[in-house]
Amino acid sequence: MSFDPIDFLERAVRTPSHEDVTAMRDLLVETLESADADVSVSVDDAGNTLAVRESGREGPHVVLNTHIDTVPPHVSFSREGRGTDDDTIRGRGSCDAKGPLAAMLAAFLGARVERGRVTLAVTPDEETNSTGAAALDFDPEPDAVIVGEPTELDVCNAAKGRFQATVTVRGANAHAAEPQAGVNAVRAAGDLLAALDSFDDRADRPESSDALGAATLTPTTIEGGTATNQVPATCSFVVDRRSVPPESAEGFRSALEDHLQARVSTERPVEVSVALADRTTPFLAAFETPTDSRLVETLRAASDGAVRPFGAATEASYFAEVAPTVVFGPGSLADDEGAVAHAPREYVRTADVTRAADAIETALADLLE
Repeated sequence: MSFDPIDFLERAVRTPSHEDVTAMRDLLVETLESADADVSVSVDDAGNTLAVRESGREGPHVVLNTHIDTVPPHVSFSREGRGTDDDTIRGRGSCDAKGPLAAMLAAFLGARVERGRVTLAVTPDEETNSTGAAALDFDPEPDAVIVGEPTELDVCNAAKGRFQATVTVRGANAHAAEPQAGVNAVRAAGDLLAALDSFDDRADRPESSDALGAATLTPTTIEGGTATNQVPATCSFVVDRRSVPPESAEGFRSALEDHLQARVSTERPVEVSVALADRTTPFLAAFETPTDSRLVETLRAASDGAVRPFGAATEASYFAEVAPTVVFGPGSLADDEGAVAHAPREYVRTADVTRAADAIETALADLLE
C-alpha cells in the first residue's frame, strides 16, 4: 500500500516508547512489511530494526538511521491546524525522532534504487546507552550515512561529543569543633571546581574546531559529607564534557585527573581521582564531515538548508568513524519560546516532515547514480 508519512507519524506519536519500545518497533516492522516496495526486514539481537532495499547491481551503500525510543514521561498526541500551512503534530517523540523517522521511511520506500543498496537502521535506545547503534555491523560498510534528528532541515555535518566523569575527593573525618584535625573534602572540592575553569588553558588541550568551536566542561551535580557536625572525608562531583576532535574519553579523563591533582593544596592534601561514567558502549565522540563532501553538498542542495553543526551528541558519532555522516530532519531542539525536543511542548510541522522526505529521496537519487 502507498505510504503516508503523516498518517504514520500520527500513529507513531500515539504509541508510547519512553519505557518500552516493543509496540513502536512492532508498528515500524508492520509498516515496512506491508509496503509496496521490495524490502527485506529483520530485527537483530540488539533490537535494531533493519530494512534493506537491494538493487542487485554494484553501487554505493547508503544508510538511513534514526531511533524509536523517547525520553519520559509520555506526552499525549494532538494535532492543530490540520489542512493549513500551520498543520502541527504535538506529543512526545513528534520531533525527536518520530518526525525524522516518518520522513526517512517515506524516502526509503519511495526511492528508486537502481544501483547499490539503501539500508534503514532504526535503533531502540539512542536516548540511553546506544547499545543498538554500538551493535550495528554493516556488510558492506556504508559509503554515506544520514542520521535522523530535528535539525530544522539544515544539514548538520558535525557535532561535539559528550563524555561524563565523576571527580572524587578524599580527605579525613574530624569533629566539626576541631576542623584542623581532619581534611575537609568539601572545602577541597570547592578549590577543584574553580580549577575546572583553567582546564582548557593547558598547552596540550584540543584545538578549537572551525565548525564546533571550543570544548566545554561543566560541573553538574555534587554530593559530600554524612553528618552536619563532622568534617567530611569524601566529596564527589560530576562533570559534563562536550568534546571536539580528536579528544577521546580516556584522553579527557587522564588529562583532567592530572590537571586537578596538580592543583591540590600542599598544606592540606587530599586524594583526587577521576572516573568515566560506567557504560557498556563507547561514549559519543565528536565528529566532523567536510563541507565539500558529496553527501553534504547533495543533501544541502536537495533541502536548501544551511550547513552547520548539530547542537547535541548523537549516534552519528559511531557511523562517522567509517563513512561520511550528516544529521538531518524536520523539527527543532528549541525555538524562540524555549525547549521543544524532550519537553512537554514538543511538536513538528507536517510540512517540514514532507519537505524532509522529499529532500532525502532526492539526495538518495543523486548518491545512487
